[in-house]
Amino acid sequence: MERIQLLKDWVKGQFPDKLFTVKAVSADASFRQYFRIFVDGQTFIVMDAPPQQEDCTPFLQVAGILAMTGAHVPKVLAKNLHQGFLLLSDLGNTTYLQALTAQMDKADHLYKDAVDVLIKMQSSPHADSLPKYDEALLLRELNLFPDWYITRHLKIDLTAKQTGELSAIFERILKNILAQPAVFVHRDYHSRNLMVTAPNPGIIDFQDAVLGPITYDLVSLFKDAYITWDEERILDWTVRYWEKARHAGLPVAADFADFYRDFEWMGVQRHIKVLGIFARLYYRDGKEAYLKDMPLVMNYLRKACERYRELHPLLNLLDELHAIKPDQKIGYTF
Repeated sequence: MERIQLLKDWVKGQFPDKLFTVKAVSADASFRQYFRIFVDGQTFIVMDAPPQQEDCTPFLQVAGILAMTGAHVPKVLAKNLHQGFLLLSDLGNTTYLQALTAQMDKADHLYKDAVDVLIKMQSSPHADSLPKYDEALLLRELNLFPDWYITRHLKIDLTAKQTGELSAIFERILKNILAQPAVFVHRDYHSRNLMVTAPNPGIIDFQDAVLGPITYDLVSLFKDAYITWDEERILDWTVRYWEKARHAGLPVAADFADFYRDFEWMGVQRHIKVLGIFARLYYRDGKEAYLKDMPLVMNYLRKACERYRELHPLLNLLDELHAIKPDQKIGYTF
C-alpha cells in the first residue's frame, strides 16, 4: 500500500466519523515529508517518516527537552512509530524566510526573538542526554566536501599533496571547535526551520539535535544558506547575543573577539559541510534546488578564510580547484 494511503487510513483513525482533507506541505532534505490535515475548521500536521529510513524517537526526545525550556515546538498529539507517523499541532505556514523575503524591516525583531529562544535552549540542563557532536561526527561531515563537492560536483581527483593539505586544514578546524563549550545544538537553526508564531518563533526540524559547540546554532542563524545579511549587521546581532548569553550564565568566551573567532571558525566547518550536503542532495537525491544556494555558502567560506591566516591554505586550495574548473560556476562567486 502506498505511504499516502497508509497515512490517510491512520489519520482517519485519529478523527473517526469526521471528514478531513490532506495537503502536502513540504519535504525536507531527508526522507521525511509533512502534510497539513484540515478537519472541523482546524489544522494539524502529520510527519511521515518511513521507518526503514527514519526514526521518530529522536524527534520525540528533543521535542520534550525543548518544551521544558519554554521553546515553542509542535505538540505531539498522536504517534505510530511502527508506521512512522506523528500527528502534531500546526505552527502555521509562514517561515522566517518567507516573512523576511516579504518584509526585510522585520529582521531585527524576528532575530531578537530567535536569539532569546536560542539562549533558553542552550541553557537546558537536559542537553547531556543528547548524542555528542564529537570529533568523529564533525570529521564525517567535513569529508562530505571532498567526497561530494570536489569529486562529484567539480569532478576533480585531489592529488596526494592536496589531500594532505585538506587533512591538515580539517585538523586545525576541529581543534578550535572541540575546544568550545558544549550546549544544546539544534543543528539547523535557520530561516526555513523557524516559524512566525505566537509565541515567536515556532521551531521545527530539531530531531538531529546534539550536545555540541556553543557557536553552532548562531552560525546557522546569522550565516544562513538561504538568506544573506551584510557583515556589519551580523556582527551587531552576534554582539547582542554574546551580551545576553553572558548575562544568562552561558559559557561564552569572556572576550568578544575570542567568541567571534570561534563563531567564524565554526562557520567554516558548517559551510564546508553544507557544500558537500547540497552536492549530495543534487547528485544522489535529484534535488536540484539546492544548487542555487551554493554560491552564498561558498562566499561565507571564502570570506572567513580570508580573515584568518591559519585558514589561508584552504583559500588557496579553493582557488586551485576552481582554476582547474573555470567553467564551474555553481558553488563559486567570482
